[in-house]
Amino acid sequence: MNQTSSTASNKSSQSSIISALLSDRDVRKKIIALIIFALFAIYMTTVTPTITIAWVVAILILTIYLFVFEVVDIDVAAISIMVLLGLSGLLAPYMGLEKGLVDEKRLFDGFSSNAVMSIIAVMIIGAGLDKTGLMGKVSNFILNIGGTSEKRIIPIISGTVAIISSFMQNVGAAALFLPVVARISSRANLPLSRLLMPMGFCAILGGTVTLVGSSPLILLNDLIETSNIALPDDQKMQLWSLFSTTPVGLALVATGILYFVVFGRYVLPTSKESGPKNDDLRYFEDVYGLRYTLHEVVVGDKSKLIGKHLDDIETKYKIRIIATKRPRKPPVIIGSGNIDRDTTIEPRMVLAIISESQELKAFLDKFKYLEKQKGLKTFADDLSPGKTGIAEVVIPPGSSFIGKSARDIWLRKTYGTAMIGLHRNGETLHEGDDIRSIPFQAGDTLVVYTPWDALMRLEQSPDFVVITKNFPHEEFRPQKLTFAAIFFSIALFLVLFTDVRLSIALLTGAVGMVLTGVLTIDEAYRAVSWKTVFLLASLIPLGIAVEHSGTAKWIAEQTLVVVGDMPIWVIQTAVAALATFFTLVMSNVGATVLLVPLAVNIALGVGADPAVFALTVAIATSNSFLIPTHQVNALIMGPGGYRVPDFMRAGGIMTIIFLIVMITMMNLIY
Repeated sequence: MNQTSSTASNKSSQSSIISALLSDRDVRKKIIALIIFALFAIYMTTVTPTITIAWVVAILILTIYLFVFEVVDIDVAAISIMVLLGLSGLLAPYMGLEKGLVDEKRLFDGFSSNAVMSIIAVMIIGAGLDKTGLMGKVSNFILNIGGTSEKRIIPIISGTVAIISSFMQNVGAAALFLPVVARISSRANLPLSRLLMPMGFCAILGGTVTLVGSSPLILLNDLIETSNIALPDDQKMQLWSLFSTTPVGLALVATGILYFVVFGRYVLPTSKESGPKNDDLRYFEDVYGLRYTLHEVVVGDKSKLIGKHLDDIETKYKIRIIATKRPRKPPVIIGSGNIDRDTTIEPRMVLAIISESQELKAFLDKFKYLEKQKGLKTFADDLSPGKTGIAEVVIPPGSSFIGKSARDIWLRKTYGTAMIGLHRNGETLHEGDDIRSIPFQAGDTLVVYTPWDALMRLEQSPDFVVITKNFPHEEFRPQKLTFAAIFFSIALFLVLFTDVRLSIALLTGAVGMVLTGVLTIDEAYRAVSWKTVFLLASLIPLGIAVEHSGTAKWIAEQTLVVVGDMPIWVIQTAVAALATFFTLVMSNVGATVLLVPLAVNIALGVGADPAVFALTVAIATSNSFLIPTHQVNALIMGPGGYRVPDFMRAGGIMTIIFLIVMITMMNLIY
């Protein structure tokens, strides 16, 4: 009786689980889609010429399903497909195959491929340049020009990356600008997801501007020369020059920028957070009642403030000076050993003031001839959230500072931290309460505005306990800028002016930065997005299977049979669409090598220019926006928090626009 009851209970439980799963709309959609994809795969087995092609098509359909519906994380899906291809060797007799779909010796070629090693190297180079503070200065420059407007920042970032991408590999240009965009996102309070995708797409588009902007265009003339060998003299094709593609490429870049400026609000994801914020003012407002904000003020020549010391004005007017900049003197004065209460105000000195808005207004009204800047300009980089912010520090029992005040220990000058609040026994004292003259007690919480490097030093001191932990534990090395610039220049020179492989050229720069101390080896490892590496490396065996099994050639032939009797521009569009499809599921180089000879023969058969058809293939392999299989898309997917549907929404429209603009421009120019 009990066993029967238990069995019934288990069946009821299983039934309720199944019912719950089926009632979930998302799960139902995935199940229905799986059935449709499975039926389509079964149908394809009836039209494919060989069992090998049938299996490759089935796995290709499975890959697209996993990517589109995100049954598992996209990198997990890619690894699973790679493992499945590897197991095909073991299961070959049961699958009706003579051997596996991919040679086991080539299964892990992706992890040593030129593309994957290049992307690892360029991530390290980008991190090295960022470590010197160079990328912070670039982001500061962009913010000064574009302000905090998304519609102004997107064209500046995207246009700059596109120009760089036209002369170096697009993934390199995108990786170099990743830290720049992250800093702009944080400082302009714009979601990172709304900046990275336009930057990434325009990096890809920039690769079409010159003949050295992408690997397919670099290969194009070699493939044309190979085809010329088999052609009679009157049909031989002319080689393309460096700037032959420039009109088409510039039109594509301009279209891409315009697309995101006009339609970005509709196609870009809006639910993602902006770049990392370490200075959470809302927290300090809620807990300590500090409604402080940062202001930048320029002292006019006639101001009565001139000649006064900081000690004369801070407590009395409830403001706190965080940093200063003297006229015609480059360094911004901040941190330990610099500002103290005896600092004298000079004409045209720029002051960084933290205070409540009404207190600052009263201060400006009192002294006149003080010019409040709109936002931070002089201090935009030095006081950015990546370098400074508000933190909590506790005086522990046993601290040598118990019984001493902030004045006694010269807290701001000695430790580089400016106290703006003192919390004791449930009460918070603010500016104006002479908090720097109050002797410390064990358990006091100091609310301080501090450079993060100064806070890292406080963590090592037994006299303080640092409560704030979510700040960038990052040590900038501006003194290493020369080494970083040298090895970046060496890598760039090797890429542009030698025949050495891209991965070797970029690794030269990356290793040079590690050897010269721009980065430690641990920092270099942390700079690499291993999710991106595994995604790309795991997809390469699928590309090998598609190409070597004859699947790609069969798909191309079937497509061109359909459009063979149509106008030349329709056939050219079909060739471009084929190149677009193949570049989504295999390497763009592989797609180019496969399709250029086919496109040349088609052009000759229909009386079109074979060189133009070859160029069509090479440019169309940059039309890779629909899913994150392109190196640039894989690179930005993690930092931007993107999902495959995000790429399909924004990239689907971009794919169609790309084809229209490319075909139109090519028919107008060539």
